[in-house]
Amino acid sequence: MFTIPLPPIDTWTAWRDAARTLLAARVPPDQIVWDWDNTATELFATELPPPTTRSAIKVSADFVAMAEWVVWHKDPERFARLYALLWRLRLARGLMSDRADPDLARLRQMEKAVHRCKHKMRAFVRFRDLRSPGPRRSFAAWFEPTHHTVEPNAPFFARRFADMDWMIVTPDVTAKFADGALSFHEGREKPDLPDDAAEALWGTYFQNIFNPARLKVKAMTSEMPKKYWKNLPEAQYIPDMIAQAEARVRDMAATAPTLEPARVARIREQLQQVPQPASWNLLNAGLAACTRCPLYGPATQVVPGHGPHDAALMIVGEQPGDQEDMAGVPFVGPAGQLFDQLSARAGLDRKAAFVTNAVKHFKFKEGGKRRLHVNPNTSEVSHCKFWLDTERTLLKPRLTLALGGTAMGALTGNAKGVMTRRGTIEETPQGPVLITLHPSALLRMPPAARPEAEAMMVADLALAVEWLASHPAPVDVAARRA
Repeated sequence: MFTIPLPPIDTWTAWRDAARTLLAARVPPDQIVWDWDNTATELFATELPPPTTRSAIKVSADFVAMAEWVVWHKDPERFARLYALLWRLRLARGLMSDRADPDLARLRQMEKAVHRCKHKMRAFVRFRDLRSPGPRRSFAAWFEPTHHTVEPNAPFFARRFADMDWMIVTPDVTAKFADGALSFHEGREKPDLPDDAAEALWGTYFQNIFNPARLKVKAMTSEMPKKYWKNLPEAQYIPDMIAQAEARVRDMAATAPTLEPARVARIREQLQQVPQPASWNLLNAGLAACTRCPLYGPATQVVPGHGPHDAALMIVGEQPGDQEDMAGVPFVGPAGQLFDQLSARAGLDRKAAFVTNAVKHFKFKEGGKRRLHVNPNTSEVSHCKFWLDTERTLLKPRLTLALGGTAMGALTGNAKGVMTRRGTIEETPQGPVLITLHPSALLRMPPAARPEAEAMMVADLALAVEWLASHPAPVDVAARRA
């Protein structure tokens, strides 16, 4: 049995050198007791054995990068776990890539925990001015890390505060930086540090940047665990800020300005200056040159509405698909073909309707040799609504059929609840809108659920036929007399 003492300072170097020697001597893990800071129960320390081979010991770079952080974990078994994995790496070269290996997974968790502790130390160390009479300013801080992260973290503070002398005291190790030289010493109890006038200023700033409307206590305590609060000067303000958050939000709402900012009025004025095209030719010309949103860039071409300009029924889908983008005509792909079949079953004359989309360009992402459909976002639908409104103004349909949530939102202003609202007719300023499913949604359904959905859609299309029959176009008396 070999007992290997490891010091609390420069632990990584000591463990690395000992592990390298033990591995060269082919000492198995069960024959080693790692004694960190004289905590081992083994009474008799033994010297390191001589190597059994003269060949250089090669260790995975991934293992070294992980080990030099894991040695600072607080788990007393960290050294044994590292050496046990190192012992296995002799025969399993690809072990560091095996995410399912439980030993490696445990060490990776320890590595992440040390990195979290490192970041918490950088965020929550608070220095106080010691008012040194020397040419360099002098500061000190007290910190209680979860793991032994002072030594690996100290170079960061040396780079960050190179123009001053400082000391970070912890229960295990004390890091000192004086005249540009970094050194480490034994830990000590919390020193009696002087008050710092800057802390009051920092507290005022901290309270003023607090936004009560965005308060999320769980998220805040996750990033700023309560175990660190006792050493943070700003923590004394947190309980009151949380308690007053709701009242402050109400006050903010009550005192909010009632007049819109001037920039909103300017934007509205600019939008109103763009008149809707007064004819189908002007509409098509405007669509061909449209750059209202970024979708025009990757798309092959714009896909305008298609159908009779005196149609009683207007059918609105979501956006062109891959085949529509290539052909320049809406509803010619798989979804359009399914819609034709369902329309025939419902007695709806598809060719007599005007068919268009809420968005006129194909939005997609590359998927190998295919272009995969991507749902348009709210901004893209909003920019394209100018063209949809123009089509409705020019067409003046007696009934508009909304296929799916995107079309429903563009036509009614509410894109939620397609299944609960389907089969209903809703009134809008530009006429009644009948809501139904989008045929592409049916194509994505499991085979067992599709017949029921098709029956729903056929019933909705039949309702459109019945509604148009019971609501004939008004008779133009002047035209009849002429």
